[in-house]
Amino acid sequence: MFLELIAVFVAGFAGAGIMLMLSKGTGGRLPRWIVPVAAGLAMLAAAISNEYSWYGRTASSLPEGLVVAQTVENRAFWRPWTYVVPMTDRFVAVDKVNIQTNANDDRLFLTSLYFFGRWRPVKSVEVMIDCAGGRRADPTFGDGSPPVWRDVGADDPIVFSVCGKV
Repeated sequence: MFLELIAVFVAGFAGAGIMLMLSKGTGGRLPRWIVPVAAGLAMLAAAISNEYSWYGRTASSLPEGLVVAQTVENRAFWRPWTYVVPMTDRFVAVDKVNIQTNANDDRLFLTSLYFFGRWRPVKSVEVMIDCAGGRRADPTFGDGSPPVWRDVGADDPIVFSVCGKV
């Protein structure tokens, strides 16, 4: 986060510097307000670029075995450009390497899901997947109670990620 802030400031200085050079090169014919406007636009462009590139940078740096199962695109009124091109600000990754088969039923698998969010810490939960039934047992209370199964179908991104190549 700190490095992104530094990058935005550097972009602002670069935008102002380019406009100052253009102003000097044209003999001062450009209006004086163009320098701070260029700095502001460069800073805005750098911030938008950092926001849009977050998902690609984060997904490409995942360790081997973590597979992106689902992404969430977001639109916000304070980011009007997201109505033109939505921004991915959350995604779920499945741990394909450490999938465990249930000892009592070989159709059930236990795996970890990792929830990534922009400006949020990574959260991890374990889920049980029933490949034959197209069901998923989402985390419950953690008190040893039986899992709560949800019929999500075989085309659910998490079920498909686990069962597609098991």
